[in-house]
Amino acid sequence: MKDGMNTILRRAGEWIIEKLIIVAAMVSILVIAFIIFIIFRTGLPLIAETGLINFLFGMDWRPGEKIFGVFPMVVGTFLVTFFAMLISVPLGILTAIFIAEVAPNRIRNLFRPVIELLHGIPSVVYGFVGLLLLVPFIRIYLGPPGFSMLAGSIVLAIMALPTVITVSEDAIEAVPRSYREASFSLGATHWQTIRHVIVPAARSGVLTGVVLGAGRAVGETMAAIMVLGNIPAIPDSILKPIRTLTANIAMEMAYAPHGPHRQALFATGIVLFVAISVLIAIANRLRRGQ
Repeated sequence: MKDGMNTILRRAGEWIIEKLIIVAAMVSILVIAFIIFIIFRTGLPLIAETGLINFLFGMDWRPGEKIFGVFPMVVGTFLVTFFAMLISVPLGILTAIFIAEVAPNRIRNLFRPVIELLHGIPSVVYGFVGLLLLVPFIRIYLGPPGFSMLAGSIVLAIMALPTVITVSEDAIEAVPRSYREASFSLGATHWQTIRHVIVPAARSGVLTGVVLGAGRAVGETMAAIMVLGNIPAIPDSILKPIRTLTANIAMEMAYAPHGPHRQALFATGIVLFVAISVLIAIANRLRRGQ
């Protein structure tokens, strides 16, 4: 009798938990769908009025004259992300290899909490440190103004590092031990095994980490605002200021409460949404090894 009651209670608890999980998933989907609906509903009319080509490839952003061209911000976002990943990808992959394959347990147990701490630091702190240390250094030793694509690339590279390291490390550790043993049995050294067996086997996971790190850099706002200089122009040097799509939205939304200017910022959000969606789709395909 008691066992039967326990079984009924356990099944009832499982049923309740299952339904709660379904409700939570549905709420999340509805919230995301609502956000997407608001962004597209507000931004698409401006794109339709301006013209997709004029909006995406327009060189001038002058809201007061109702001229909305986001191409300088698109280029700025792409360039700062590219240079950030140029810094963070080799550092992140090498660090992941060190933690997963080389470091003794004591060092490994030290590195992992530090990397998790980097995940949790607010972006404004990264921006503040870049503003106080990196911007003056660039201004003094490389030339004014200091607020530049270089400063933003370094800050965003540091912010993307934890993602690249964590995902790459998991991918490397997921490589079957039999791969290592087979390589060692053929006379390969540890480094040869890492280079020619482990890293190629973990390639899809490593590339997923790279893409997710790029998504973190593309979507960053506060740190970018603090160190990039925020001038909507295509730079001719890595030492010149730029403005990203996220910075453009954050800086101007406060004084664009309605009208075409506000619609243009939501349209900028559409461009950003599409870019992030493409990166997520690529990451999912890489995660499945396709």
